[in-house]
Amino acid sequence: MTIRIRFVPDNVTIDAEVGEPLLDVADRAGVLIPTGCLMGSCHACTVELEDGEIIRACLTSVPPGKDELTINVFSDPTW
Repeated sequence: MTIRIRFVPDNVTIDAEVGEPLLDVADRAGVLIPTGCLMGSCHACTVELEDGEIIRACLTSVPPGKDELTINVFSDPTW
């Protein structure tokens, strides 16, 4: 199943498959999500979903059950 993913604030939209890693989707879209440990411990890849849920992109795949998903990529100067 395909889901339309929109990355803000850059307003970049791309189609992704359910289960595809979010970091891979962002990379295909040309959107940089900073990473550190790639295990979720350092929180460098923290992003916010449209409903306000905070997730770590390195641990998260495209979820089922939605047609569209908006991801707010934080701008953290420490990364």
